[in-house]
Amino acid sequence: MSDQNDIPAFHVMAKPAGPFCNLNCTYCFYLEKERLYPDNPAWVMPEDVLESFIRQHIAAQQVPEIHFTWQGGEPTTLGIEFFRKVVALQHQYGDGRPIHNAFQTNGILLNDAWGTFFAEHHFLVGLSIDGPEPFHDRYRRDKGGHPTFKRVMRGLECLKRHCVEFNTLTCVQRHNAGHPLEVYRFLRDAGSGFIQFIPVIERLAAEAAPDALTLVTPEEAQARVTEWSVEPLAYGNFLCGVFDEWVRHDVARVFVQIFDIALEAWVGMNPSLCVFGETCGEAMALEHNGDLYSCDHFVYPEYRLGNILETPLRDMAMSPFQRTFGQHKNADLPGCCRSCDVYFMCHGECPKHRFLKAPDGAPGLNYLCEGYKQFFRHIDPYMQFMARELRAQRPPANVMAYAAAEDLRAQNKAAPGPNDLCLCGSGRKFKKCCGGQKKT
Repeated sequence: MSDQNDIPAFHVMAKPAGPFCNLNCTYCFYLEKERLYPDNPAWVMPEDVLESFIRQHIAAQQVPEIHFTWQGGEPTTLGIEFFRKVVALQHQYGDGRPIHNAFQTNGILLNDAWGTFFAEHHFLVGLSIDGPEPFHDRYRRDKGGHPTFKRVMRGLECLKRHCVEFNTLTCVQRHNAGHPLEVYRFLRDAGSGFIQFIPVIERLAAEAAPDALTLVTPEEAQARVTEWSVEPLAYGNFLCGVFDEWVRHDVARVFVQIFDIALEAWVGMNPSLCVFGETCGEAMALEHNGDLYSCDHFVYPEYRLGNILETPLRDMAMSPFQRTFGQHKNADLPGCCRSCDVYFMCHGECPKHRFLKAPDGAPGLNYLCEGYKQFFRHIDPYMQFMARELRAQRPPANVMAYAAAEDLRAQNKAAPGPNDLCLCGSGRKFKKCCGGQKKT
């Protein structure tokens, strides 16, 4: 992170229901955070905390538009009236600035009332779904152990019925990682125009006290990767499989978050998603009682920055502790990462996943390193092509024709002649366009 005065905005993931959820997903890292609040009478953000957060968050953002993110746990368990208060408080303190709300849900409680509310107030809804029924229901079950897929799909149809803007969040875990095309095509055909893939990686403490957290930080040496965590090369293969389908059929029609972020890197930008940024620390997590933590993945006592009823939100966000937390993402990288050919994109990925040792024995290698190397090298020629198209002010979607031409070349079929117009639609001769682009 840079100097305090250079940071006009920061992100806070608010958890107004804390870790409370109506599901009991096997791989969820947040359910056990209940143990941090053993005396909690109810998982509801009190009105004074809610008012203080909204007021302080708006005041702290030195940008024209304000963004709020509501997550959990499961925020729909609080009911619609809670979020009517949210909207009213945002209007009260917004001073006329546009305010945007993102809302992550498992979809179980969605109905027409929620759909009407989201549509009326222009909420962007993220729906958690892990693909077709067998893949989704493997780990995403309710408190009684019952499958949830059909209820989630009813929620998805409700969002579509009310024309609510939504995206999907899919956890890539040990079970669905081997089926990239089935998962991607299902999400695409279900109407998801924006898709996020999140790798599930958790480690269990070798020994933990009965009331202690069992899913540990990267600093914990004595821990093992859980049986539901995705394996590195499996994750790389999954992303490659999805990309190969997307780059041939769906560019500019379906947006996959990691592909968008990759293109940022290939055009020379610092990736905007925190896990791929050079540094981090500008995305924090707010618990139901007003406690602020360094990151959603670092909700542990040692990363508690304070409470918004006691310390101003901006002061905590810009504190030396938090700035140091963000700078460690870059400072603690092993040397092999800095010399890696995909460092410009990866930047070591999320600090939460850096618990392996580098080949020279240095700590801090990312668990997913092999998978990311495979994926980023695989997409390189296509990303280079799209970056060139952007610089030439042509549509990046031309990459689909480029991919088709490359496929023809690979299959030894009749490609356009060197003096024919290129398939990508650039208006240039094939030999001066895609025909002259060799894979690297």
